[in-house]
Amino acid sequence: MNAPNKSGWKPAMEAAEDGLHNGPQTVTGNRALMLEEPLIFEIGKAEVTGVDLPKIDPAVPTRLAGLHRDDAIGLVGLTEPETVRHYTRLSRQNYGIDLGFFPLGSCTMKHNPRLNEKMARLPGFADIHPLAPQNSVQGALQVIDELATWLKTLTGMPAVAMSPKAGAHGELCGILAIRAAHTAAGNPREVVLVPESAHGTNPATAAFAGYRVEDIPATPEGRVNVAELKARLGPDVAAVMITNPNTCGLFEKDFREIADAVHEAGGYVYCDGANFNAIVGRVRPGDLGVDAMHINLHKTFSTPHGGGGPGSGPVVFSEALAPYAPLPFVKQDDAGEYYLVEEEHREERGPTFGRMTAFHGQMGMFTRALTYMLSHGADGLKQVAEDAVLNANYILRSLEDLLHAPFADSGPCMHEALFGDKDFGGDLSTLDLAKALIDEGYHPMTVYFPLVVHGAMLVEPTETESKASIDQFIEAFRSVAQRALDGDQSMKQAPYYAPRRRLDETAAARKPKLAWSEPEE
Repeated sequence: MNAPNKSGWKPAMEAAEDGLHNGPQTVTGNRALMLEEPLIFEIGKAEVTGVDLPKIDPAVPTRLAGLHRDDAIGLVGLTEPETVRHYTRLSRQNYGIDLGFFPLGSCTMKHNPRLNEKMARLPGFADIHPLAPQNSVQGALQVIDELATWLKTLTGMPAVAMSPKAGAHGELCGILAIRAAHTAAGNPREVVLVPESAHGTNPATAAFAGYRVEDIPATPEGRVNVAELKARLGPDVAAVMITNPNTCGLFEKDFREIADAVHEAGGYVYCDGANFNAIVGRVRPGDLGVDAMHINLHKTFSTPHGGGGPGSGPVVFSEALAPYAPLPFVKQDDAGEYYLVEEEHREERGPTFGRMTAFHGQMGMFTRALTYMLSHGADGLKQVAEDAVLNANYILRSLEDLLHAPFADSGPCMHEALFGDKDFGGDLSTLDLAKALIDEGYHPMTVYFPLVVHGAMLVEPTETESKASIDQFIEAFRSVAQRALDGDQSMKQAPYYAPRRRLDETAAARKPKLAWSEPEE
């Protein structure tokens, strides 16, 4: 077996021990192009650098007001080839949409067209500064305004806030507008209703905004229990937060009835628009009675996803909530000049609840999203939704004979197909199937969510995958699913071929080691 390196990691390819590979062990831990890569601290040395830097005389006064560092920073020095090789090798151990099908459900990991990237890197967009005079960034403001127009048109809503930085940030924006509207009416209310089929951020957002959250159960068909929701409505209910299409991959067909009941009770309807990709160009949320809805530009309009940012989650508002939308927003004066409505424009800003962030938004995200819209056009965006739904239903019907599909009889799914771990053999679980899927060359689908399905497996192909790509995934998925149903205990040790084997993910999340120290001999 390969010896561990200084950090204590062992190469994943333990061929002789596992008996899965033919061939000799290697001294390096490398296996041809599957390269073992140690930590950067194990490659370089802290006492050297890869560049020549001038000596600093500590006696010379600086502008740091005594805040300069007086001890070693501890970072290692690498040559340029070592640096490039290190990060290139690490990139080979990661999975991304450029490598293959990324079936994460509820996340919409769609391809980011390179045209979008080219447009976002134009100097006029990439190099502007948030404090630049507004008369010097008229093109950027026009892009924001045009994107806002598209979002309002596609949703059938009269107003939009472009400044929220992500989906959950957008949720908070919508809920704060709802709170501001109730406060202005002299009835702040205190309860937000959240169905079981909603995204997990919905109750968290409502609680963060100071509301008491109450659950609304789902029906056996996986949709909102309308009777239960209506029974709970009252003068203390500020809003209901509904994800549509929901996390079971189903369209809430009674949404209009729900919205009418909430409005009659004096509440507002917040729609989680994270799954807008399934209905864009086909359904306008404004026609369903939505008062506020965030739109994840990365899920619907192909801006980059994940990595901690940058993100963008614009929020569209109904006529009732539009006056309470946050600052700033773009307007055009009589001379055709664009400007940002800020706090000082009191006659234009209305009873807004304030602002969500210091600056307006993420210019790169706006540019990418508008590029995507203009390159597709209205008919193309409609086809996006149709193809995404077609692909998801193809996966659902291709696997429902083998895997438990709890809502297969509830009608066609929308953007994602949902399965459970019923009838798995032995003590095998959804986690074991997911790990075995890694050996087949795929990032696992979303697992154990939504919570309404035991051992949930949520698969979202999006519209960017071809039939050939989906067929290959289905073949791999059926293979590992059959092994799970047969109780194949070798799956408990999967993945076998990944750069790292099973990690203690709970300990890594709860007790992360964020600093490296020289291991003891």
